[in-house]
Amino acid sequence: MGTTAAANAAPPRTSAGFEYTFPAIRGIQAGQEYYVSMCPLRLIPKIFLFDDEDLTPEVRAQRVLNKGRIPALTKYILDNPDDYVFSALTASVDGDMTFESISNEGPGMRAGQLHIPMDARFLINDGQHRRAAIEYALKENPDLGEETIAVVFFHDAGLARCQQMFADLNRHAVRPARSIGVLYDHRDEEARMARLLSLRSPVFKGNVEMEKSTLSARSRKLFTLSALYYGTQALLQGLELKHDEAAVLAQKYWETVDTTIPEWKAVRERDMSAPEVRRDFIHSHGIALHALGRIGNTLLRDSTDLTKWRKRLTHLKNVDWTRSNTDWEGRAIVGGRVSKSHQNLTLTVNYLRHQLSLPLSPEEQRVEDAYLRGDA
Repeated sequence: MGTTAAANAAPPRTSAGFEYTFPAIRGIQAGQEYYVSMCPLRLIPKIFLFDDEDLTPEVRAQRVLNKGRIPALTKYILDNPDDYVFSALTASVDGDMTFESISNEGPGMRAGQLHIPMDARFLINDGQHRRAAIEYALKENPDLGEETIAVVFFHDAGLARCQQMFADLNRHAVRPARSIGVLYDHRDEEARMARLLSLRSPVFKGNVEMEKSTLSARSRKLFTLSALYYGTQALLQGLELKHDEAAVLAQKYWETVDTTIPEWKAVRERDMSAPEVRRDFIHSHGIALHALGRIGNTLLRDSTDLTKWRKRLTHLKNVDWTRSNTDWEGRAIVGGRVSKSHQNLTLTVNYLRHQLSLPLSPEEQRVEDAYLRGDA
């Protein structure tokens, strides 16, 4: 793929005589032609434009770029140059598009070259954050420029059509459950550790929902993989340990917590059912595992010596984890339902810190004071 001068392309298609030529496949959708091609990454920032974010929403064809998403996407490309994956960009072309098929009949009618004048305007309907990440990644690693990404070209039929395309492309987009994301993520060491804990630890083996991040009332699982992931991530945050050491320490920690919560053992021994425990207690919910991870992180930062932090954790036996405990209202429970908001997580951590005689951080104290004043 590349650009050609008018002298090499007959007849010329713009007054300037220059055009982009894309190898492409032609398709039909809703009675309209569209084209699929492969575009070198080096061209992506040059030819695909953002809608003007200074315009009001009703006269834009895209949402405003969320610049906070760009660093993570850029890092993803740069950290995984051998196995990153990006789905196709979708763009509308405000200008003439001419398709020359390699044959006048048969399958060859669908394959050929797509000619687009250089003065045409390319507007991204889907993939603006991928486009921005590609631009930043190229600055760090120009060698990525010869790699390609799939692009789907539609003819720009005006603002209303572009806005409708954006709405349609995003209408049925569903973010996968965090649990299945953890299950399938082989780059994240913490995800790998959560999977190992779910498969090997006596506390979790057979009792972790691996795909869904919420449990139905009848589910026989006690925990979700995403809850275990966030709890273990909080537990190990900032600890400089090798992976194997961290895995062993995490398993020992959760097994120690398990000795303070008899209902978990009762589920494993079939003396209680998982739905019953989830209904009457909050200790298997995501907010509790996350809070327990935060508590453990404080203890482990002080000392990774098993005998020291294990003795401190015995005080968890005094915690009343039942939903009927009014101390949880406004902390872990809001309006009768367990809440996973950041504020409620902090208030739950504060409650457990009090039970274990651990000091609050300045931010935790601020949230606690607001709660006690009734501002929370």
